[in-house]
Amino acid sequence: MSMTSNRPYLIRAFYEWIIDNDCTPYVVVDALCSEVSVPQDFVTDGQIVLNIAPRAITELEMDNAAVSFNTRFGGVPTSIYLPMKAIMGIYARENGQGMVFQEERSPEPAQSPVGVVDSNPDSDKPPTSPGGGRKKPSLKIIK
Repeated sequence: MSMTSNRPYLIRAFYEWIIDNDCTPYVVVDALCSEVSVPQDFVTDGQIVLNIAPRAITELEMDNAAVSFNTRFGGVPTSIYLPMKAIMGIYARENGQGMVFQEERSPEPAQSPVGVVDSNPDSDKPPTSPGGGRKKPSLKIIK
């Protein structure tokens, strides 16, 4: 079964945790990622670090697709749009605690995990042993 990315959930959780601990949340963004809208004058080596503390931004929206907000750069009002795939990490400025995300790959077609065998695929009942008792679950390594 394919699952959605956990990145949006983790970003929201770390954001709340950092704020609750009276720290300043920063996000590291891949500014070269498609759909990213940030002031390019502040991009270094393809990345930008943004302060997303409530006192630094307005109209923060975090959903499963993106983080967006309004802020000022050099006194100029600026709208920021960050697709989730572009957010490389979130951390507290004061102590560096947070999380770095690995690059996400496109989901592959659903397959059974390697080494897991469904010993009784046609039955909704738990497998039983020849004596009628319950059989212990087991995994087999397939080479």
